[in-house]
Amino acid sequence: MVEINDNQNSGDMNEMIDVNSVSEDGNENVNKNMSVSSNYNDLTDIDWQRSEDGSYSPSSYINRDLSLLQFHLRVLAQASSSRHPLLERLFFLIIFSSNIDEFFEIRVAGIMQKLNLGDVVSSPHGMRPSEVLAELSAVTHEAIDKQYRILNEDILPALAKEDIRYLKRDELNAEQSAWMKRYFTEQVSPVLTPISIDPAHPFPRLVNKSLNFIATLEGKDAFGRDINLAIVPAPRSLPRVIRLPDELTGGKEHHVMLSAVIHEHIGELFPGMNVTGCHQFRLTRNADLDLADDVDDIAKALEGELENRRFGDKVRLEVTTDCPTPISDYLLNEFELHDNQLYRVNGPVNLTRLLFDFNIPKLRYQPFTHIVPKPFRRELDKLDKSTSIFSAMRKGDVLVHHPFHAFSPIINLLWEAASDPKVLAIKQTLYRSGTNSEIVKALAAAARNGKEVTAVIELRARFDEASNIAVANFLQEAGAVVVYGIVGYKTHAKLMLIVRREDDRIRRYVHLGTGNYHAANAKVYTDYGLFSADPDISEDVHKIFQELTGMGKPANLKKLLHAPFTLHEKLMSFIDDEIAHAKAGKRAHIIIKVNALTERRLIDKLYDASQAGVKIELILRSMCCLRPQVKGLSENITVRSVIGRFLEHTRIYYFYNDGDERLYCGSADWMDRNLFHRVEVAFPIEDKKLFKQIYQDGLLNYLQDNVQAWALNGDGIWQQIQPAADEAPHIAQDHLLRVINHVGEPV
Repeated sequence: MVEINDNQNSGDMNEMIDVNSVSEDGNENVNKNMSVSSNYNDLTDIDWQRSEDGSYSPSSYINRDLSLLQFHLRVLAQASSSRHPLLERLFFLIIFSSNIDEFFEIRVAGIMQKLNLGDVVSSPHGMRPSEVLAELSAVTHEAIDKQYRILNEDILPALAKEDIRYLKRDELNAEQSAWMKRYFTEQVSPVLTPISIDPAHPFPRLVNKSLNFIATLEGKDAFGRDINLAIVPAPRSLPRVIRLPDELTGGKEHHVMLSAVIHEHIGELFPGMNVTGCHQFRLTRNADLDLADDVDDIAKALEGELENRRFGDKVRLEVTTDCPTPISDYLLNEFELHDNQLYRVNGPVNLTRLLFDFNIPKLRYQPFTHIVPKPFRRELDKLDKSTSIFSAMRKGDVLVHHPFHAFSPIINLLWEAASDPKVLAIKQTLYRSGTNSEIVKALAAAARNGKEVTAVIELRARFDEASNIAVANFLQEAGAVVVYGIVGYKTHAKLMLIVRREDDRIRRYVHLGTGNYHAANAKVYTDYGLFSADPDISEDVHKIFQELTGMGKPANLKKLLHAPFTLHEKLMSFIDDEIAHAKAGKRAHIIIKVNALTERRLIDKLYDASQAGVKIELILRSMCCLRPQVKGLSENITVRSVIGRFLEHTRIYYFYNDGDERLYCGSADWMDRNLFHRVEVAFPIEDKKLFKQIYQDGLLNYLQDNVQAWALNGDGIWQQIQPAADEAPHIAQDHLLRVINHVGEPV
């Protein structure tokens, strides 16, 4: 994959790997002089410097936004890979579209705001906002072209062979065309509002990412006016993909796009006039929320900002390839955008609305049964078939590894607590959820049953703000105490605390996780969750909830690491310990698996550790601002990213520590926002069996992946790893499906 060097400009693109060159099995082709194997390439030699104050020069870092874009390209590459079933490849294409939408709404929009304040360097990589935007534009335009080539030349023809078709207007027979006309008249036309462009009707204010049509007209309207342009917004209440009736297709999965229906019959919206052209387009706006730190009521402030999100600053215009240049220029001028912010696409302007969830098992991943960990299983041969989850937790810590393990133990624990007369209180953080969630329903039931229920709801979870406000209202109506965390610090920690009276004493039970309390996410995200009745950990969780709901000094915790107070400091000290061991001639080893690494001080400390001789292995899903495998700088650091069936989301921190090994799981990535601007928690794994399980399944297993893994080189280029001639293929996620869920045969 392409990763842009900080010192490159758009003129250097021809010297880089062609992002559009994809082999038949979906692997990115690389330069012939670069070996592609499970081994990393030779060290890179770049001009990096270290100042007297210990800081590293800008050439030592990769730009975070360019790095994030490369992650999206790795996702796009999955759509070309024959290793994935056909409908899953289509889904990867849809995921890429969704990712790119958010990338423009948040990241590109943010860089544009910086540029408006001045084109000055404000990040470690040393690039100006204008330079970053130019690089992003060049790479993204190529990626979008590639995306639609994959769709049109690969996926759609393959779907057609399976009788799944998205029919164009000229592909409909007479009966289907007649049905489409009736559908337009009865279902579409009544909700369309054509808007003429004239002095009395200025260009309409269009909603973010909405589907719209611009029509060119000839003739006079009912009032005798010469109007030559009109805008037709497609209401969001209308489906973007319409399935043709079985009697017209023989029961096959044949569909037409809403854009085709409107385009075919748009003339009916302008009776007596001649429609000379009709072109779909979509406008992307800044969707980040700007919430002041001194607001009086977060919920009310957010509700106001959510409306603003729909009409933020313009950042991108999409039109189809056949849109005439005068029309696209007119739209660019209207939206005050430049040519490099225009994206011409060979197909629907919004692929995120494509249907993909067809019930055709041979075109989907093989299904599997989510396993319940043994301590939580009901033993059928025992007389007592209602074994309490609390009794299981008292016997020892229990680990769940989603999605291989079921999410049900978390839900069952809450429902059991809701009805248990011994339970006095339940406290929980909620980051992404919904009113239909079993978690939320159980909390509401507990409140109605007289339990003291406290929910710390992070309203500012991006794009889930409205849902979280609804959850807060629902729980408050049930009698729960709802707090919104700390203004200025998102509550991102995943914590559940249950207080129970047992034999005239109070005992606490906790669940801590790396992922959200969201049952749907738990089926597609890899995450760890720990159930524990450990007194020290339970006491730490209790203190954190006191911080979140009350006031006072930071809690003095015994076992948990806690951002924004101790987590960063402890991570730095753990790395320092490895440096000391290496300098003493001892074995020193660090393995980190997180979603992203962007925090400069941790990067610098890892550079220091590498130069001291510490072996460092980083498994990063998306962003990496560190340059690995650079002579003198990071020779002992390797970076890999695994992209597969499930979204990698576990956060694991491992330090060898001269044999007294440390292993933490947590909610925090190694990013500035997580470590200094969020409430995060990392928890130690002290049970030896669970420690070994995470170390082997969650770390070593991923370091052995030589099929779905990508390696980052020091020059910023990502390469997909392939097994060497003498190596057997190893796919980390497939391995876990085999050993935990007993799916499939060995590769």
